[in-house]
Amino acid sequence: MVKLAKRVAKNLEGLDREKLHTVEEAAAAVKERATAKFDETIELAVNLGVDPRYADQMVRGVASLPHGTGKNVRVAVFARDAKAEEAKAAGADIVGAEDLMEEIQAGKMDFDRLIATPDMMPLVGRLGKQLGPRGLMPNPKVGTVTPNVAKAVEDAKGGAVQFRVEKNGIVHAGVGKASFDTQKIAENVRAMIDAIQKARPSGAKGTYIKKIALSSTMGPGVKIDPQDALGTA
Repeated sequence: MVKLAKRVAKNLEGLDREKLHTVEEAAAAVKERATAKFDETIELAVNLGVDPRYADQMVRGVASLPHGTGKNVRVAVFARDAKAEEAKAAGADIVGAEDLMEEIQAGKMDFDRLIATPDMMPLVGRLGKQLGPRGLMPNPKVGTVTPNVAKAVEDAKGGAVQFRVEKNGIVHAGVGKASFDTQKIAENVRAMIDAIQKARPSGAKGTYIKKIALSSTMGPGVKIDPQDALGTA
């Protein structure tokens, strides 16, 4: 515990926790303080002025990060015949139909993203109890129910990040790794915030993006100026 406390104290040195930083300043500060012995994930938290209990204030979407997430995303696809072959050729890790449904029902979900062709949704719909709580249910709004499975697989592998507002009005998302250079982290952050801004729901009133913070897995949070992040500073 003493060792951990010393590391936390060192990470806070020279950091003004209340200052609103530019995206680039925050990326540099977070990267500098990511000193764990593993490649820490860079995490973005965005507080929104919405109440997700109301359908017209639900925020969800997908962001295409220019530099990917640094994570190997395992992709499963519900498809048959030619579409199944397209998914395999595009790099899908798991492709199936009834056999895949049975695996999921048995609790075997060795994937991070699930994609389905539209004709497979009656089958996938039976898996709500297994997929829903994990946020894995395919949805046309985020491009995971689509006839173009090859593009969906390539997008998922290449840095497309799904996001959804939590019940407390916050969106959390991984936007890279500490091993990324500062500029790549900053560009990924801006891409994610831009996608969240574009996903603003019709029921959102007043200030939509209220607070933004960037951190690494083990590091302190650094506040970002929303005006800078939105390019309105």
